[in-house]
Amino acid sequence: MDIKQLIYLCNLERERHFGRAAEASFVSQPTLSMRLKNLEKELGVSLINRGNNFEGFTAEGERVLAWAREIVSVYQGLKLEVESLKHGLNGTLRIGTVPQCSISLAQMLKAVSERYPQLDYRVAVLSADQLLEALTAHTVDIGIGFFELPTLKELHFQSQSLADSGIDLVFHPQHFPELVGETPLTLATVAALPLCLAEPTRYFRRYLDQHFREANLTLHTRMETTSIFQLLQGIFVGLGCGLFPSGNLQMEMMPQLQRRKVAIAPMSRHAALVIAEPGRATPLAQNFFDAAQIWLLESSVLPRL
Repeated sequence: MDIKQLIYLCNLERERHFGRAAEASFVSQPTLSMRLKNLEKELGVSLINRGNNFEGFTAEGERVLAWAREIVSVYQGLKLEVESLKHGLNGTLRIGTVPQCSISLAQMLKAVSERYPQLDYRVAVLSADQLLEALTAHTVDIGIGFFELPTLKELHFQSQSLADSGIDLVFHPQHFPELVGETPLTLATVAALPLCLAEPTRYFRRYLDQHFREANLTLHTRMETTSIFQLLQGIFVGLGCGLFPSGNLQMEMMPQLQRRKVAIAPMSRHAALVIAEPGRATPLAQNFFDAAQIWLLESSVLPRL
């Protein structure tokens, strides 16, 4: 057994296809298949359900895969540690984030980059549940989203809670001049408006639906999508208004749009920045986490005690 076989196994889990896994591993498909069969022979168990195509992992394969993720994560952390010792902190940090959270990811990355200019970032947009799975499977180094804090503690993650600054209704005053004002909007007022919202599979949307349903109100969803860009376009042309966690958007980018607070109860899950526990987090993730905490403190984006 060698580390490459375990990397091939992890790549197969991610790609769910032998050909794509081979491309991700920079080997031919016959080479990848042969090396994985050799691993099965050495371990004495079948790891992969094979047909004409990849058909998932056996029960034994799932157990081996869990170990493979851990070993590959430690191996990659070792390589990064050595590179950091030689050249300073550099490399690509894998970040998973939900599309609507109470922080601007770009602002955070810019602040950390000023301290670690050699860091690069690969960002994946995931649902809240997918994000926790990705952190557990070590397919992302950093998670930014909504979590149940007891679950994070139980799984031994490091976490930094983010401030919950409430919910903003975002609108174009040319199309909705009656919304210009300062006092928070009631749920009944918002329910009467046409809205551009994230689709119902997202935690933030489920949170909105639940609170309006408990108030015996139904949202008028004129457009729903997974794309924040499409939501903002719909809001800009007056197709509807949008609902976002405060701090999620850089309003300076959209000077024509305005926002107004909504009177709604806080979310049951907590917005947080999350990485693996000390000793398991990669050097890149740990240094990013520490630098991000400093920025959050200086920017007053931490929750009030």
